[in-house]
Amino acid sequence: MPSQTIPSGWVQAKISDIAIKGMQRKPKSGESFTYVDIGSIDRSLKRISVPQVIDGGEAPSRARKIIENGDVLVSLTRPNLNAVALVSQKYHKQIASTGFEVIKPVFVDSRYIFALVRSKEFIDQISGVVQGALYPAAKSSDVQNFAFALPPLAEQKVIADKLDTLLVQVENTKARLERIPQILKRFRQSVLAAAVSGRLAEAWLREKSAQKESWPILTAKEICEKVQSGSTPKNNPFEQNGTVPFLKVYNIVDQKIDFEYRSQFITEEVHTTKLKRSIGYPGDILMNIVGPPLGKVAILPDTHSEWNLNQALTLFRPEPGKLLPKFLYYVLCEGSLVRDVTHDLKGIVGQVNISLTQCREAKIPCPSLTEQTEIVRRVDQLFAHADRIEQQVNQALARISNLTQSILAKAFCGELTEQWRKDNPGLISGENSAEALLERIKAERITVVKQTRGRS
Repeated sequence: MPSQTIPSGWVQAKISDIAIKGMQRKPKSGESFTYVDIGSIDRSLKRISVPQVIDGGEAPSRARKIIENGDVLVSLTRPNLNAVALVSQKYHKQIASTGFEVIKPVFVDSRYIFALVRSKEFIDQISGVVQGALYPAAKSSDVQNFAFALPPLAEQKVIADKLDTLLVQVENTKARLERIPQILKRFRQSVLAAAVSGRLAEAWLREKSAQKESWPILTAKEICEKVQSGSTPKNNPFEQNGTVPFLKVYNIVDQKIDFEYRSQFITEEVHTTKLKRSIGYPGDILMNIVGPPLGKVAILPDTHSEWNLNQALTLFRPEPGKLLPKFLYYVLCEGSLVRDVTHDLKGIVGQVNISLTQCREAKIPCPSLTEQTEIVRRVDQLFAHADRIEQQVNQALARISNLTQSILAKAFCGELTEQWRKDNPGLISGENSAEALLERIKAERITVVKQTRGRS
């Protein structure tokens, strides 16, 4: 922040100017303590959430930093993720990982510093100096050298109080918005359940004055031209400049084909000779048969004229005139096939499979093509409505994130307390100024260093 933008009574400072270095120790065997590592931090709520209680004899070598009430923790690993937290009394005198920079403010409101390390300016600067491409980490000096505007202590407390109120309101709004996608997920599942049971088309049948009839239930092999799993060719076929897209389970994302994610190709020769049985065409439906999780489903798009697939996927090709591809897709998305064949696998840990035979024997409801068409139309319509709501929620969440940073930016340039300064000139000048505060901090830091050396 340029000096000319600092309000009257504020000064420029660095983290190192207002904090002291913490102590470290090795936990003793038989000593039980709370260990705060990077995984203990809830990055969304910015708090210590799931620390471990461990014995000193089992403590990792990184469990060394003593933390105290009011300390501010900043993760040096992947600082762009902003895993930061304010230490409460609950974790006073416990131990944190050396992967944190522990800021111990002196004569400064810890809440002000905690807000500071959540700001975009701090995140961007620390993330911009990370070391290492695969496992990026900032250094202690990167945090300690961060420059910021320091208000007088009385104003720090006012700013922190305002931020406590405003940011809690923002977080509550964010939490409510974040619950909506789960509600929409349950809504989509209820739509699918209504679709495959026939309830979704009941109103349409009444409008047509048509009698609801029981649907015939056929096996997949009776209603499909083909039900076939794939296989993986040998001799490293993916590095031969192939042109035919080859699909694996990870290419099914949100019940759609995502071939931009880890795309692989095989040659035309391999496709038409060694893997001929698992050739797929646009409109075919895929379902993964190896899990967990099971039940990932997608329709092959027309972005390629032909596809191929590995052994963890089964292809369903509906017979024209009997079954609409989109209707079968929704039946498989509903999940009854998976539930029927895995009901006796509860409690099993690790890989679970659905056999090709089970896929071919899967029970498929088969209403008339006219009713299938109407059901697909209604599901598409309801899903499109849910998608619009989810898009609006995502946009609102992005605005919420921007709002948080906007509030923080206003706090650190003095906008939140502009009127307060006019009403309280005596609390920001003279011995109450930030300049005087910085001098007191400097003297206290010298005293602390001397005391520390005297104990060593």
